[in-house]
Amino acid sequence: MKNNYRRTIWVLLLLVACLFFVFTQNMLAANNMERSSLSFQQEVSGKVTDTDGLPVSGVLVSLKNTTSGTLTSLNGTYHLIAPEDGVLVFSFLGFKTVEIPINYKTEINVQLEAMVSSLEEVQINAGYYNTTRRERTGNISRVTAAEIELQPVVSPLQALQGRMAGVEVNVGGVNPGTASIIRIRGVNSLREEGNYPLYIIDGVPINSTPIETNSIIGFAGMDPLNNLNISNIESIEVLKDADATAIYGSRGANGVILITTKTGKTLGTGLEARIYTGVSTMSNRLNLMNTKDYLNVRRKAFENDGEEPDEYNAYDLVLWDQDRYTDWQDLLFGGTAKTTSANLVFSGGSENTSFRVGGSYFTQGTVYPGDYNYHKITGDMNINHGSKDNKFNINLSLNYGIDFNRLVGNVSLNEAALILPPNAPAIFNTDGSLNWEEWGAANLDNPYKGFFNTTNTESTNLISNLGVSYQIFSGLKFKTTLGYTNYNSEELFKLPGRSYNPGDNVTNQSTHLSSNRNSWIIEPQFIYETKLNKLHIDALIGATLQENKQFQQQFQAVGYASESLIGNIAAAKNIINANRTEAEYRYSALFSRLGVNWDRKYYINLTGRRDGSSRFGPNNRFANFGAVGAAWIFSEEPWIEKLEPFLSFGKFRGSYGTTGNDQIGDYGFLDAYEATVGPGGLYPTALANPDYSWEINKKLEVGIELGFIDDKIRLSLSRYRNRSSNQLVGYSLPYTTGFNSVQANLNATVQNSGWELEATSFNINTDDFKWQTSFNISFPKNELLSYPNIEQSSYANTYRVGHPLNISLLYEYTGLDPEKGFYTVRDVNEDGSFDYQDRIIIQDQNKEFYGGINNTFSYNNISLQYLFEFVKQEGRIDLFDAGSPYNLFERDLTIPEEEDGFQTISQSYDAYEGFSYVLDTNFPKRDASFVRLKTLSISYSLPQKLTKEVKLKEGKIFLQGQNLLTLTPYQGLDPDLPNSTSGFRNLRTISAGLQINL
Repeated sequence: MKNNYRRTIWVLLLLVACLFFVFTQNMLAANNMERSSLSFQQEVSGKVTDTDGLPVSGVLVSLKNTTSGTLTSLNGTYHLIAPEDGVLVFSFLGFKTVEIPINYKTEINVQLEAMVSSLEEVQINAGYYNTTRRERTGNISRVTAAEIELQPVVSPLQALQGRMAGVEVNVGGVNPGTASIIRIRGVNSLREEGNYPLYIIDGVPINSTPIETNSIIGFAGMDPLNNLNISNIESIEVLKDADATAIYGSRGANGVILITTKTGKTLGTGLEARIYTGVSTMSNRLNLMNTKDYLNVRRKAFENDGEEPDEYNAYDLVLWDQDRYTDWQDLLFGGTAKTTSANLVFSGGSENTSFRVGGSYFTQGTVYPGDYNYHKITGDMNINHGSKDNKFNINLSLNYGIDFNRLVGNVSLNEAALILPPNAPAIFNTDGSLNWEEWGAANLDNPYKGFFNTTNTESTNLISNLGVSYQIFSGLKFKTTLGYTNYNSEELFKLPGRSYNPGDNVTNQSTHLSSNRNSWIIEPQFIYETKLNKLHIDALIGATLQENKQFQQQFQAVGYASESLIGNIAAAKNIINANRTEAEYRYSALFSRLGVNWDRKYYINLTGRRDGSSRFGPNNRFANFGAVGAAWIFSEEPWIEKLEPFLSFGKFRGSYGTTGNDQIGDYGFLDAYEATVGPGGLYPTALANPDYSWEINKKLEVGIELGFIDDKIRLSLSRYRNRSSNQLVGYSLPYTTGFNSVQANLNATVQNSGWELEATSFNINTDDFKWQTSFNISFPKNELLSYPNIEQSSYANTYRVGHPLNISLLYEYTGLDPEKGFYTVRDVNEDGSFDYQDRIIIQDQNKEFYGGINNTFSYNNISLQYLFEFVKQEGRIDLFDAGSPYNLFERDLTIPEEEDGFQTISQSYDAYEGFSYVLDTNFPKRDASFVRLKTLSISYSLPQKLTKEVKLKEGKIFLQGQNLLTLTPYQGLDPDLPNSTSGFRNLRTISAGLQINL
């Protein structure tokens, strides 16, 4: 198989070389013929205004059929070097595009005509081709640089919350570098690892699986997109339906996220600098008991139990200071995290070549005690060159990032703050060491055991892409892209002995974790476009060859003589628990697309792909995927014209198709063996199954798009249904086989369906004042339609047919025991014990609906933007009782215990047992809906008179806030974690900055 891949690669490279040879010969011949007729270059300048004579800044002034151009300044002026017989193209969102021949003129002033409707102007990246909002047949959501580049976030995914219908983003946590969880139209696979979307950056696919870490980030892992420069992103498109994703075949089942970086667009040179700094703090605090109220509750518990407190059962009442008070929220996560970002870009170009080179620095601290922080340095470059006749084009894109993440070891800081009694002893001694003496007197471990454990993680990420295209003849273009990525992570987890009780005799040790991911991809394509009267045809055919390699190594080093030597492996006494894994994944495909439209009213888009994956056995290595999308712009029909201008645009669209999923482990179709303890032996650990194959996702969607009053109001309504079947799961086997399960396809089906509504309105659009509103809302529904013999599977206590995948199986709460006043639950089968047979309450943990509303205002030089995110959902609280030393929510003792709904205050075993059972009932269920002011930004563009004096093209100062306000009835720290009272994902951030263009 390896030889076949190599042979194919050489053939493709030979084909590219032949085409390049033909091209150079043609170019040489053309140059010899045209040398005598080359146009002279001259300087052209002018001013761009609107119909009222006001200057328009940011207009792209480009040379037709080239990639060269410049942008107008704040006063609408421009200048560039251009051929004397060239043609200038003036384009700007919201205005009609104008083309003007130069005809040897040195000054060209242009007046642009406003166009409220910009459906045809917005180019949308659909992956292997571009389209517009007007002509798209698929469902694609898009955000631009203006919406994300000033947000103080590490990963670009964090900037998408509340901005896209059908796209659910859950930030992994407040620790910098934590991977976010993104779900596009729900969960499709029974396997958690089978639900990641496909990430593509400038045409290069990126492994979207989080990177393993031993830090406090823990299970969430590190985001593979951390190393990107947020300020270098031009746009992010999310492909959702079959028409948009089927061309990606087996990689598009969970949606596709396309990230496009910025390119140079300026003749001459330009320099842009942006810097901001800010602070982040906890956005919410819980109302915990003070010392007096806490001690009263504890004494009440002993009074109810008829017991006397002593140093063993009531150390907080007997041993600890009765007047001491600490709000542990202040100490443990009440700090201030500082954020600073600096970005510098140098760009320029000539008639045929443009470039953009940039670099950035980003740092962010944490709200936890200790010197923990995250640093990121990035560099990016884009070079684009085209021949004079615009037939040949080459583009090189490089993105490189290196980050350093220093975090506390895997210690639960949040929960400790909420369960520590307010009169508990100090965590630290005056010299900064952990206080073991006072905690040991109560036979307790210091709750910050392990606090001085640190993780130092350094990662680098290179994403490169080379694109070459050649216009063979009019309408036919050959294009190939070559991509290479390399991600490397080195983590040192230090565990000094001073993190632990001296009596435990824990030695200094370290854990070392190395990870590497590298991949290459080659995608040659032929693109054909033609127009026959009213018939317009776009066709594409191409191939994909891809190889991914992963490497991971981990071991522990123990017995360092001193803390200063931790990490120096040569100084360790022993190396233990060493393991090393390597995996290779290969993927190949043929893909095609045929787009047809008649008279720009009727559209059909056909896509198809045949994929081959090394993750499947030889019997089912290849599979076919495809989709059809159609659209009808009925507002172009003559009979609809009488509704104008009220109904200015109307389109029906629909799609159906299949995508696949091969997100499983490598080599799963083979037998697996491990070495025996004794030398020379092997024993089997997994059974081979050469017949298991792809998960299949069938997607169906219909939608309508409307524009009213010259498109001042736009609406888009979508109804979708996705069914994922042929699920790849561990199929349970009888114990007599010697194996618990075997990897196999199961005829289980998961369905995601729902409604999505997007709306945009241009409320006011005058010369001085503009106001635009955008709104999105999603109503998702997830359901396990079928799972044969689920009772005998390993998922018997996880899922229920007819219900969502994300559920909790709960006991039924039956009230307070009439005699003791403790919580009781129902013993369904009356066997005297409580197990999953008694969990008959099914709680849906999905969001009922979610969305966002964004408003943008501009008045002269001032701009204001804010985004409200909203979610309707249910949650649970897990700290609501009182009596034991660890239940600290305020309890009103003036209300009789039998009337407040909670159990009798007690520290007895029966009370503890009742509380532990009621946590897994519907009793703690609460409304966790919220409305959050996600972002608020204000900017001021410096007056032209001032910028001229200091010799700037442009200048802007801005103030930005994030998570400033959250309205919710939920009693936990953060409704973004509705099932964990002590968990939080969001910090309140305020930052200010300056941007200048030279």
